[in-house]
Amino acid sequence: MTHPDNDAGRRPPRQFFGRPRRSVFHVLLIAAAALGAALAPPAGAAPFDLPPLVQPASGEHHAGKIVWADLVTPDLEGAKRFYGGLFGWTFRDIRTGERSYTLALLDGEPVAGIAQRPLRADRPGQPAWLTFISTANVGETERIALAHGGKVLAPARTYARRGRQAVLADPQGAVFAVLQSASDDPRDELASPGEWIWSSLVTRDPDAGAAFYQSIFGYEAFDLPHDDGFEHVVLSSDGYARASVNALPGETSTLRPHWLNFVRVLSAADAVRKVEALGGRVLVAPYRDRHGGLTAVVADPAGAPVGLLEWTGSAGQEVAK
Repeated sequence: MTHPDNDAGRRPPRQFFGRPRRSVFHVLLIAAAALGAALAPPAGAAPFDLPPLVQPASGEHHAGKIVWADLVTPDLEGAKRFYGGLFGWTFRDIRTGERSYTLALLDGEPVAGIAQRPLRADRPGQPAWLTFISTANVGETERIALAHGGKVLAPARTYARRGRQAVLADPQGAVFAVLQSASDDPRDELASPGEWIWSSLVTRDPDAGAAFYQSIFGYEAFDLPHDDGFEHVVLSSDGYARASVNALPGETSTLRPHWLNFVRVLSAADAVRKVEALGGRVLVAPYRDRHGGLTAVVADPAGAPVGLLEWTGSAGQEVAK
């Protein structure tokens, strides 16, 4: 997709995971610092048998593309009811020992994972979604991240059919995961309703944040014009926008840097009504963004934030699937 305000092609078109957004996500709750450790199986336990990221293999690899998301929550069944009712997802349980992991499916295809973990009183945070970014070499990504001030929260681990993954934190504290897929990456296509369409990093220093992710994924970075007093940077690779980097407002010093993922919906207004009926909360009511889409931010009943995007396209924009 090419935006009408593409500045003679300088700004990259969006990929299936989304496009640039305004920074209204500053009311979000704190992301769990121990998110990576929560996803790892107990010591000595066999890794979960996760399905391939793409089946059949796509033959494509896009370093820096956001390819997956996992939810860590204390209430697995509650999460199923909420996300199933909101997005039409169905679920398949994968159990290892005392821990549970569930695949969320859309039309029979995996779109997300849900891990049940109890909240710990000695660790700050809350239920949250974990963003997975594609890399060609997890070990090398860990090394570069550490060299640029990042931390490894869960070291690289191999899942036979899924690939190799690790959980990291950037220098400002935002938690994310990297995945070296065993079956290549999804193709760059526009998301269907019920699929992930965009991801945004909200952080104290967008320039420093963008520079860190550039160092490990080789992104190009583009500053977006803004009139709301907040800084916006778009990260791109292979000619496609992959994510935005937005500034935390100064008055929200208690909020920590975090990633926020968005799911495409047919109607933001209808989705928000469903959220409330299903026991969730509206954090940011639907509003029309600079590209004509309707955006909202909500929290599931356990408190995990997730974005909603109603996107129908507009004149001057083209989508190739």
